Amino acid sequence: MMNDQTFMKERPVTRLLWQMSLPMVISMMVNSLYNIVDSYYVAQISENAMTALSLVYPVQNLVNAVTIGFGVGLNAVISYHLGAQEQEKADQAASQGFLLSLIHGVVLTGASILVMPFFLPMFTADKEVISLGLRYSGLVFLFSTVISMTLFYEKLFQSVGRMSVSMSCMMCGCIANIILDPVLIYGYGPFPAMGIEGAALATGIGQVLTLVLYLAADRLRPVQVRVHVRQLSLTKEMCRRLYGIGIPAVLNLALPSLLTSALNGILAGYSQIYVVVLGVYYKLQTFLYLPANGIVQGMRPLVGYNYGAGERERVRKIYRTALAAIAVIMALGTVLCLSIPGPLMGLFAENQETVEAGSRALRTICAGFLVSSVSVTTCGALEGLGMGGPSLRISLLRYTLIMIPAAYLLSLAFGAEGVWHAFWISELLTGLASVLILKKAMADKA
Repeated sequence: MMNDQTFMKERPVTRLLWQMSLPMVISMMVNSLYNIVDSYYVAQISENAMTALSLVYPVQNLVNAVTIGFGVGLNAVISYHLGAQEQEKADQAASQGFLLSLIHGVVLTGASILVMPFFLPMFTADKEVISLGLRYSGLVFLFSTVISMTLFYEKLFQSVGRMSVSMSCMMCGCIANIILDPVLIYGYGPFPAMGIEGAALATGIGQVLTLVLYLAADRLRPVQVRVHVRQLSLTKEMCRRLYGIGIPAVLNLALPSLLTSALNGILAGYSQIYVVVLGVYYKLQTFLYLPANGIVQGMRPLVGYNYGAGERERVRKIYRTALAAIAVIMALGTVLCLSIPGPLMGLFAENQETVEAGSRALRTICAGFLVSSVSVTTCGALEGLGMGGPSLRISLLRYTLIMIPAAYLLSLAFGAEGVWHAFWISELLTGLASVLILKKAMADKA
């Protein structure tokens, strides 16, 4: 029997991609705004607080990587089975994905809190920075299970094309976070001033709200793919499929944490100012890469569904359309970083030396934005097609095999400025490699 996801292979590609992607782009923009506002308020506490946030970021990114990456595998498997008209298998994937997401969340909560007292001293000897980092991370990581379950529902709704629900839930959580940040950090009204812990609590409350809204949406209008108690028992075949796509996706998303830690180690040898600059850059670049990720999230279920339905030419057209849209976003980001780097850095740093160093960094790094659209789109398409291995190879090149050696070698020749040049060099070489990897993957799959 036909299900109501058949619109994924019937509507015109450009219109369909925007229908699927625009809600996610909007929610990602709001999420970007949350990241910027959160960092802005933390920076007002002190530059040490901003440094602490920058050092905690890699572990936060790792938690997000595990939950989002597994959700990518879940999304791809469900979308494929829906395209192949296999409702029972789609329900099985959702049920086992629910249980595994819960397990991931509990493990991540304990592990992330336990590792921080050993992780932070690896990058700074400043006792105040370490203390601030521990105070922030000890609270924010308590919500890791909530994050994991939120991502389960996000990918579940996306797999059936209900992007507007994801947009609404994510936006409400982010907006609540933005509102609560100054209230809890500075203690407005009846609330006590909590400092950096207030930023962590605001983040956690926003995440809880998002999960509650997903549960309410599923209650009011249930998703066509259901979680059944009788299907919670884990099976080898389904776990193999979920993790076969999910593990490469997790590694794809976790590699930036490894990269950030490596770059922090290189830059700390020159000055703590450069650690702050790198942290600010990663906050600013979310305004580009999160909206681009919104397009990728809209693309993934479309390529998965159409591939499962045997619509190969339509898959190629979806890829080309997504690539063009992401390239536009990256071009706009390049213009902004070239034209107003000082004001952008000034949002998070009052120290003029930091602003000047950051401005030089943005002008250099942005040279790689446009070409990065190729690797970003290709990774997303490969994940949607269930080809986690080739996608992982692209990310390994982008974040480790090219970037880290280039940053180290160039820093020896040009100091901290050499690290910024490694960004665009890595994006250029990875973009070229991703074209070859995609062609080979599609040829092997044919």
